[in-house]
Formats: sequence, structure tokens, C-alpha cells
Amino acid sequence: MAESQQLDKVFSALAHPVRRQLLARLAEADATVNELAEPFEISLPAISKHLRVLEAAGIISRGKRAQFRPCHLNVESLEAVARWSDQYRHIWEKRFDAMDRVMKTINEKDRDDD
Repeated sequence: MAESQQLDKVFSALAHPVRRQLLARLAEADATVNELAEPFEISLPAISKHLRVLEAAGIISRGKRAQFRPCHLNVESLEAVARWSDQYRHIWEKRFDAMDRVMKTINEKDRDDD
């Protein structure tokens, strides 16, 4: 699959807040569907559907441990997002630097007015 298509799948999967919360939990440790569903007030089938989206995007994988299928975070797919966004870092840094200069000017003017 082309990197662009993979990024599309990952960004689409990350677009939903429940899926982002599931990833935050998986960043701590692998977990079963029941463990992941605990804090949510949605059905197990709904959680499973979210997990299938994450799995299709390559963000998680499911293992096999006896009758359990623990979910595991695949950091590599998120690293692809980090690499993609990193190409824009210089733009953000320039804008933050410019904003910092404006804020310093405003603060200095406020001190001078006092």
C-alpha cells in the first residue's frame, strides 16, 4: 500500500475521540477488548468496531493468548504520522517565534505604560 494511502487510513482512524482514547490506553500496555471497553459507556460491539478500524489502519494488532486476543499498539504506524508532520515543523517554529516576538513587544509596551 502506498504511504499516502496508509496515512489516509491512519488519519481517518485517529479522527474519532473514542479511538484516540483506546490508543492512549494501549500506549500504557496491551489489553483485551473487555479491558479496553471498561471506561466507556458504549457496547462491546461498538468498541470492537472501533478496534477493527484501528487494526485496518495498522495502528493496532491483535495477539492470541489462550481464549483472549489482546490488542497491541503498533508504534510504527504512528511514527509515519510523526515523520509526515515533521516536514512542517519549520513552518510552525517560524510562526511560534514570530508570535513570541509579538508577545514580548506587547509585554514591554504594557510595562512601559505602567
